[in-house]
Amino acid sequence: MPKRRSTTCAALGAALLVAVMSTADAVQTSSATAGQHPHRQRAHGQRPEARPDTARTRQGLLEGVTADGVTTYQGIPYAAPPVGPLRWQPPAVPPTWTGTRTAAQPGPACAQPEVADSAEDCLYLNVTTPADGADRAAPRPRPVVVWLHGGAFSSGSGDQYDATTMARQGDVTVVTVNSRLGALGFFAHPDLPDSGAFGLQDQQAALRWVRDNAAAFGGDPGNVTLMGESSGGASVCAQLTSPTAAGLFHRAVIQSGSCLQNWPKNTLAPGDPAATYFAHQDKLAAKGRGALGCRSLKCLRAKPVKDVLSLNGRFHQPAYGTSVLPHSPARVLASGNVHRVPVLQGNTRDEHRLFAALFTLDGPMTAADYRRLLTETYGRRQAARIARAYPPGATPALTWAKIGTDRSWVCPTLAADRLLARHVPVYSYEFADRHPPAPDLRPDFPLGAYHSAELPYLFGMGDLRLDDGQSSLSRRMIAAWTTFARTGTPGDGWPPFPHTQQLARNTLSGVNAVAEHRCAFWSRTS
Repeated sequence: MPKRRSTTCAALGAALLVAVMSTADAVQTSSATAGQHPHRQRAHGQRPEARPDTARTRQGLLEGVTADGVTTYQGIPYAAPPVGPLRWQPPAVPPTWTGTRTAAQPGPACAQPEVADSAEDCLYLNVTTPADGADRAAPRPRPVVVWLHGGAFSSGSGDQYDATTMARQGDVTVVTVNSRLGALGFFAHPDLPDSGAFGLQDQQAALRWVRDNAAAFGGDPGNVTLMGESSGGASVCAQLTSPTAAGLFHRAVIQSGSCLQNWPKNTLAPGDPAATYFAHQDKLAAKGRGALGCRSLKCLRAKPVKDVLSLNGRFHQPAYGTSVLPHSPARVLASGNVHRVPVLQGNTRDEHRLFAALFTLDGPMTAADYRRLLTETYGRRQAARIARAYPPGATPALTWAKIGTDRSWVCPTLAADRLLARHVPVYSYEFADRHPPAPDLRPDFPLGAYHSAELPYLFGMGDLRLDDGQSSLSRRMIAAWTTFARTGTPGDGWPPFPHTQQLARNTLSGVNAVAEHRCAFWSRTS
């Protein structure tokens, strides 16, 4: 979701989730050129013998690590380092190498203020595949799942998501991707006429790499599912509308990242302006003029990364009006001019509780606070109408969270489902485990099925652990997600939209999400 200005609130849901993860597997820094990366070289002219943990890509031979029934290949460059004159340029051709490159460590996270060892040289991906994934005698190629992480288009990295269980249980090849973030990924300037969507261009470069190399890992380049959460989900939605992404993926999974999501002022944090995922290129380019005191791109490209990151508050939205996104994704969704691929899309039941908790860090929200926020956000007349439908109750912050969940998350997603379902198969879900592993923000504030709560059910997430009931739900979710990747349907008797499947600890059942989240009310409320 869009980045908030508040630094004390630790950015967004995905960033808050990252804060509770283990730091034992810290990202390893790497050099700017392929020849300086730590990989073992064999003598020229000696042909390496293929082994189960090696894969021959178009760039050269990789040596991965086999454990727990999967082989992982980390830190694979899918484009040239976007540094120096390549800063704010489309991703360039990736490096090649001779001999065997060791792929045992992830590349650095893309530069972000919260991570000390993040770097501008960051266009790397990681592949996790069942242990025989590179065996040319495998009975058939496996579906490929390409994961785009969340983090407000400003934080996060692919290696934070351990795909071992998904790959092993679902018999799929999983690719996790880094792409440029913040001002390095979404800077726009009048002298860069097609600027503002470099991060989306990186994702397309990664998809082209998958098309060219998936078979080396036992994957099927003709069956690629693009999947993401929060701003990663919005990226998937953007790629659904991008003409330059045509043919690069064949299914789409959008988790809490509908193109139609939007947040009125004060919704994400007190005093925040209204927010959307995307902005017009002209608007962003105007912000780039004179940035960092520079009159030229040469000056801007010479600035240290830390100076560029100071612009993140201005540049955290992909630009439309560009070759990647000629039009607003919301407009393209309404027109129906989307790629014809099946879509699995949904939300968590209590999305906004994570953000409402931030309103209470200095003490509980009172009924008077609640009414004041409603008036400041929606105006006196609408505030009175909303207060009648959502009285403050004993815990006004939970009611504020309910408004945010319904108005800004779930109802826009269901509206996007309706638009998409006119043209492609759509499967709708609501993640509803009420006691998932959670960050310890306020012990007296129940987070419920908060924004990003479903992630530990699909990926290993550091120290976040599932109990037996949650593990059972995890297995059913992974089965549904990977069946969708294989066939284009989630299986298990899951009907298409307008049905919404509720995913809870002991059951997978239908829910009337439109009624539960009062979407008819919000369709009449500006």
